[in-house]
Amino acid sequence: MNYRISTGMMYQQSITTMLAKQAKLAHTQQQLASGQRLVTAKDDPVAAGTAVGLDRAVAELERFGMNASAVQNRLGLQENALTQVGDAMARVNELVIQANNAAMGEDSRKAISTELKAIYAGLLDLANSTDGAGRYLFGGTSDGSAPFAIAGGSVIYSGDQTQRQVEVAPDMFVADTLPGSEVFLRLRTGDGRIDGQPAASNTGTGLLMGFGVTDSTAWDGGTYTLSFGAGDTYQVTDAGGTVVTTGTYAKGESIAFAGVQMRIEGQPANGDSFTLGPAGSRDIFATVQGLITTLDTNPTTDAQRAAMQNDLQAAMRDVATAQSKMIDARASGGAQLSAIDDAAALREANNVTLQGTLSTLRDLDWAEAIGRYQMENTALQAAQTVFMQMQSLSLFKLMG
Repeated sequence: MNYRISTGMMYQQSITTMLAKQAKLAHTQQQLASGQRLVTAKDDPVAAGTAVGLDRAVAELERFGMNASAVQNRLGLQENALTQVGDAMARVNELVIQANNAAMGEDSRKAISTELKAIYAGLLDLANSTDGAGRYLFGGTSDGSAPFAIAGGSVIYSGDQTQRQVEVAPDMFVADTLPGSEVFLRLRTGDGRIDGQPAASNTGTGLLMGFGVTDSTAWDGGTYTLSFGAGDTYQVTDAGGTVVTTGTYAKGESIAFAGVQMRIEGQPANGDSFTLGPAGSRDIFATVQGLITTLDTNPTTDAQRAAMQNDLQAAMRDVATAQSKMIDARASGGAQLSAIDDAAALREANNVTLQGTLSTLRDLDWAEAIGRYQMENTALQAAQTVFMQMQSLSLFKLMG
């Protein structure tokens, strides 16, 4: 068998060898220029696939960071708004104490009422606070429009009851701002557990000054009525009309029954009554509006003045409960802000780990790459020299 080696084949092999070495050298040059080991996926398919997954994890951490920044801004603004609400309620409490002074004249009460009207408007504005991006802080997930508005002389809420949960780190969520219904509407009356009030038909000067649960095991959560008869006698009946206790009223002394007690001041008239039962709820706006209505009246009789004082006493209790609610709401927001800080630390730790792994997969070993570049460059030069020498070979030259 004969083998024929042609000049064209030798040329083609030499060219192919040079091109291959040029391609390898160009690839190494790309690696050196970019500082990356993985110029294309074919360099290391397994490492390239792993790196893509890690890139997604890093991008997800960035998205979590953006989520955290947004909710941190909203919670910070909520804190500012609730602080101002708390300050406003503290001022309301001061004004109620002033108005409860028996020496207070009608003009002074009117002046207090005027200030309360301004506070009422300010509270409505705070309840409709925005986050600077067109979303309302206290609207729940329905935060595209103002959640509070006045309709028929009272404030209505058009937001929802949902508190949005925001992911700020892998499998770590924080709560967004509180819905307005939890902050401004569902405020317990009285001391937050029980509440008492005089009957509207009372004609005496009896004042309900205080009450509370003294024995939780004896308190059954029912509603009781304290009724006064002739000669300062009284009786307490439950919701079914059953007499629980009787006695003779002594001014300033507490009347205890069924695990609770009431303290009455002044002089109740025959037929006057007071009720005591589980605390209800009232919105903060109704509390302030009730105060305004009370102070806009002009009592002329002792019974009317006693009714005003009872209303003011009830308002002070409700304001105190509202202030406590604001403190609780701020504490809740503070806990979420602390969780955001913890999430930031977790994201940073995860990012450092991911970037380190990516560096191992992608970053170039400069010493190895430079050595390889020098070797490939030398090999290319050798191939070029061989090709040049081959070009000078000729049968005619040998025959000459």
